[in-house]
Amino acid sequence: MKALIGITCGTFRDRDWCPPIHGHRQTYIDAVVNAGGAPFLFPLIEDQAVLRALYDRLDGVLLAGGNDVDPQHYGEEPLPQLGKVDGQRDRVELQLARWATAEGKPVLGICRGMQVLNVALGGSLYQDIGTQLTQAIVHDSSFTCENWAHMAHDLHIEPNSKLGRLFGPNAFPTNSLHHQSLKLIAPGLQAVGWAPDGVVELIEGDDERFIIGVQCHPEALQAEADPRWRALFEAFVESCRVHV
Repeated sequence: MKALIGITCGTFRDRDWCPPIHGHRQTYIDAVVNAGGAPFLFPLIEDQAVLRALYDRLDGVLLAGGNDVDPQHYGEEPLPQLGKVDGQRDRVELQLARWATAEGKPVLGICRGMQVLNVALGGSLYQDIGTQLTQAIVHDSSFTCENWAHMAHDLHIEPNSKLGRLFGPNAFPTNSLHHQSLKLIAPGLQAVGWAPDGVVELIEGDDERFIIGVQCHPEALQAEADPRWRALFEAFVESCRVHV
């Protein structure tokens, strides 16, 4: 059987007067399918019994990209530069991240998902890179030029890390669509990849469990722009398959 991968949904509205839509971008679905997994779009349900029933059926959790994480979850007041937040999504994803990491279920966090993973385990974020890290390079240029495959900057990886062994020791370019980044790294996680300005771009668990976060958007690159990212999704799906 194929490993069932839960992809956490975002909330979208096609009409102001209509109920919200729960869903996510095709690229996440494609990345899981291409890696041999079976994607499941995980709805935003706060009823803990229902949430747990769905979670228990999953072999792995993919925390997808989206809006900013509300700084109340790491004990800070919001800055004026904070973007949109979604309280329901925060609560659902933080719970899923805590369950998965506590129980050894493989978890992959992408962009916002990496930030959720860090906050769930006790870390914090820079709410706005441009305001709080004034020497940093621009980290949302793939967004501003409206091109998910735009390679914004190089990614430098710790060669002895799990991701270093997966990708090799050499730096390579990646896309970048974020304005928040990790500040205090949570216990149990370690930074293993950085942008040229030192902003943390990759994290992983400090033991053998599959706990990985990436700040870029590899799901938008793995098919054509940079197929090496497919190895990350294949490793994730294989870990989920072993976990079954």
